[in-house]
Amino acid sequence: MSSHENQRRTFVIFNPASGRGAGAKRIDLYLDLLRKRLPEFEHAVTSRPREESEFAAQAVADGFELIVAVGGDGTWSNVADRLVSLGNPSVALGLLPSGTGNDFGRNFGISPRSPADAVDILARGVVTETDVGRVVSAGVPLGDADDQTTDESPVTGRHFLNLVGFGFDVAVIEDTAGAHFLRGELLYKVTALKNLFSFKGVAFELMSDEPGVDGDHLMLTISNAPFFGGGFLIAPSAELNDGLLDACAIGDSSPFSRMRLFSVAAKGGHVTSPLVHTRKSPRFTVRFADPPKYEVDGELWQAQVTEVHIEAVPAALRIVVPG
Repeated sequence: MSSHENQRRTFVIFNPASGRGAGAKRIDLYLDLLRKRLPEFEHAVTSRPREESEFAAQAVADGFELIVAVGGDGTWSNVADRLVSLGNPSVALGLLPSGTGNDFGRNFGISPRSPADAVDILARGVVTETDVGRVVSAGVPLGDADDQTTDESPVTGRHFLNLVGFGFDVAVIEDTAGAHFLRGELLYKVTALKNLFSFKGVAFELMSDEPGVDGDHLMLTISNAPFFGGGFLIAPSAELNDGLLDACAIGDSSPFSRMRLFSVAAKGGHVTSPLVHTRKSPRFTVRFADPPKYEVDGELWQAQVTEVHIEAVPAALRIVVPG
């Protein structure tokens, strides 16, 4: 780790669409807090999906050394992906939470309930290196879950902070698009509960340097960090500095068994079930009958191939964390 200095040139990127629109309400609050703690900074506000990655690239080209992403896991992930791809060793990422899940921030005690504390971390924190994951295979980012048309070109080498998910997780994210009165952790838990009864399962084969897993499953997550879905401890043993990814394959079962697993997953108790298979490896391959949909840090993607290759990238991201 190294000390973070307030003199670092800082560029702040706001995503007003994060948190189902809650991000827009926090812009003025964060600007006020930032002006008190980091008087020298510039900022921009996104106006369309994934524009934050373009702002990040331009800020790095302009010589900014701290790129602060204000949003949730999707916003942080898009900015982190671009920073890792650029590979500039003098640039660090800062996190300010205003999203739906904010799962990656949980690893560092960065909470959406404490905006002032999050800004304080930027001003007084330290810079450390963390692992990220990478989807090596080609995929296409989809639009909103209720409008999955896209004119995007296939992307290879997409980096992620938390995880890649298949199956049930994708169905839940698609379903949240129709929920207009819920947000945050409650949104995920309510839509997840609904899909425990309706989701039909997914068949795949998981391959790594450990024994394989195949058959019909409820879901598969391949994690760089422990949390997902608004605080579920899906990968309790995942670490951000071990050079490994943690796979969690949950076998398909009756709605009652699914509910029982769901009830204990919040604290990581699902991993003791005989329905759950966990693996640690620097790389995984997942084989499907047809190119699957998957989620990357809460955003939907469509694979272009039936075999999806995923790998760990050790110490790839420099990030400001509490001192």
